Amino acid sequence: MSNDAPETFLTQDAYDRLATELEHLSTTGREEIAKRIEAAREEGDLKENGGYHAAKDEQGKQEARIRTLQHLLKNAKVGEAPESTGVVESGTVVTANIAGGEETFLLGNREIASGSELDVYSEASPLGAAILGLNEGDSTTYTAPNGRSISVEIIKVTTYTGQ
Repeated sequence: MSNDAPETFLTQDAYDRLATELEHLSTTGREEIAKRIEAAREEGDLKENGGYHAAKDEQGKQEARIRTLQHLLKNAKVGEAPESTGVVESGTVVTANIAGGEETFLLGNREIASGSELDVYSEASPLGAAILGLNEGDSTTYTAPNGRSISVEIIKVTTYTGQ
């Protein structure tokens, strides 16, 4: 991963929750998985040992989550959601007319809105990249992953309040 990764906005609550998860996975989580792998290894033939393979798979997923959290926290800009000035930026709630239908979503990282009903779009997604920096009333188009051109009009930009 490059060192010039973009900053990700996180609320203090989200940062603290993710830091706690990272601490748990890096210590207790690793110890627990190592014990399960060792116990499964002692059962004998590893080729046919489903418990061993399941534990190794879980270990791989856990290590991937640890790397994701480390990267996210390292590149996090922690604080209050940016006060909306009508400009689409990371950490704002956007209401937009997308291909003829109105949608309201948070622009940022899905970790911010854990437990929220809001959909979340990354700034790096095709939609997020297309609307970043636009003002209320602005329109643009972006190319979806399927190659289709999609029109977007920014209706409203508000401050994220955590709901």
